[in-house]
Amino acid sequence: MRDTLQAIRELARLCWTTDRRKLVVALLLMLAEAAAAPVTALVLGSLTEAVSEAHASEVLQLGLLVSLLVIVGLTGNHFAHVLYFELGAQAFLSLDRELIDLSNGSAGIAHHENAEYSDRITVLHQELNRISSNSMVALWHSISLAIGVVCTTALLVDTNPWLLFLPFAVFPPVLLGRQAERIISSCRHRMAHHTRAAQHIIDLARGVSSAKELRVLGLRSMLQSRHAESWREITRGLWLAELRATVLRVAGQLIFAVAYIAGTLLVVRAAVQDEASVGDVVLVIVLAAQVNQQATTGVTLLREFQRLAETLADLRWIRALVGQRPSSCSTIEAPSRLIDGFRLRDVSFHYEGSDVPVLRDVNLHLPAGAMVGIVGENGAGKSTLVKLLCRFYAPSTGVIEVDGTDIHRLDVLEWHSAISVGFQDFSRFELTAGRTVGVGDLPRLDDRRAVEEALDRTRASDIVDQLPDGLGTRLGRSFSDGTELSGGQWQKMALGRTMMRRHPVLLILDEPTSALDAQAEYQLFRQYAESARTVAERAGAVTVLVSHRFSTVRMADLIIVLSGNTVAESGTHAALIAADGVYASLYRLQADQYD
Repeated sequence: MRDTLQAIRELARLCWTTDRRKLVVALLLMLAEAAAAPVTALVLGSLTEAVSEAHASEVLQLGLLVSLLVIVGLTGNHFAHVLYFELGAQAFLSLDRELIDLSNGSAGIAHHENAEYSDRITVLHQELNRISSNSMVALWHSISLAIGVVCTTALLVDTNPWLLFLPFAVFPPVLLGRQAERIISSCRHRMAHHTRAAQHIIDLARGVSSAKELRVLGLRSMLQSRHAESWREITRGLWLAELRATVLRVAGQLIFAVAYIAGTLLVVRAAVQDEASVGDVVLVIVLAAQVNQQATTGVTLLREFQRLAETLADLRWIRALVGQRPSSCSTIEAPSRLIDGFRLRDVSFHYEGSDVPVLRDVNLHLPAGAMVGIVGENGAGKSTLVKLLCRFYAPSTGVIEVDGTDIHRLDVLEWHSAISVGFQDFSRFELTAGRTVGVGDLPRLDDRRAVEEALDRTRASDIVDQLPDGLGTRLGRSFSDGTELSGGQWQKMALGRTMMRRHPVLLILDEPTSALDAQAEYQLFRQYAESARTVAERAGAVTVLVSHRFSTVRMADLIIVLSGNTVAESGTHAALIAADGVYASLYRLQADQYD
């Protein structure tokens, strides 16, 4: 119950900070609507007595009052409904923005690889879309319900003190309803991985990139079968949970029904014995019906608030997991020019939940101004090393220094703004072509000249020339007027983003040309080598080239060979070939494939 009350307080606070004026007006309208129902019951009782005693003028006045109260009840709820739905949309939009910020506003990316995070974010995303309206309805109806219960109880006690116990019959359905909602909530979380599996299949079926393989491999029937299987699991789990929950809810309602019938019979008996009037009987019957409605509404509202509590608990869990957004609490600024470069001292790393090291005992010096090539077989730790240099993770042991300073003592936001990275799994920003590249340096987002220069450095200017509106062409299939690019073209646009920043102290290209052929990759790396030397002269920058093709990194000043999750060799191309070790063996193996 504490979590439920906390959820109500958080929701009320969210509404208050969103729009206080709408909140107050909606509250006043709900107060009027809530008071109208029990007062109507009281007036109906008096109206019944006036009719039985043939007081025509009093009947007319009371009839008009009943009509006025009905209008107040209907219109108050209607106009409050308009206000609190709009307020709810605004309030929960702020939670959507927070969710985006939590997911992408942290220094690291470890939470993205956490299975429980994936489950909770799936449920949370679904629930935020649903509760933006439902929880607002529950909040306002709970206010209306509270006022109605107070008025109804007062009128019941005034009629017969024994009827004071009738509202207490609400507790069994409320408590059993709470337990029922716990069962449903637990089931939703257990089924989250099945939901993600079903959604993944839908994404595959709708995706342009997967459409070709689905057809060639004849996977339609398999996908349909897997999707049906996932939903059978989801449906089976939810059905069993709903069945158990329904049994509890029905039991609670039966308990209340017994109390409801007993209370009504009590007043009817008093009327038969001339201890109560006909108006009292009508009043109690109407009020008992309202109490029944209040009990049903209370159970429904409690179920909604419990669901809200679960949702906000997931949100708090994600806040705790991700941590606060990095701030400029560090007094050490990121360097604008490198003097010594990077040093990795006894660096080892393993992912959370695993004791198997991805990197172990890595000792390296990446000299300022150097172009460094990193090669190795799949799984050797190349991309992990890139993530450590980017500060997406901290080493499990050891330290990474930049010009003698621990990289994790630098302001992380400044560090991210001081580097430029082209990732192997690049993003396809479906913006205009100019902005798809321009986001690589937000201050120059719409600087046409800067964008064109970045595209020239990645040999991608010809792509823009082929677009119908040049840099103003919207890319991607999410829009009806969007233009789709090939995989290689998307990758070149991503590389253009990497070249937008003028003077990065660290330029990383992690398998940046995987969608290009060997010749195109070689030519592009020659272009990078020229750019790297320019950047090195300006800022002492280190350029890191990660590639599985050995022939393209032979021009690097320093080549690092990763094998067995550690540094097997390092040196120039000529020195490594002369050493006739791992590098020479792999280099000859690849060279033979092109003969």
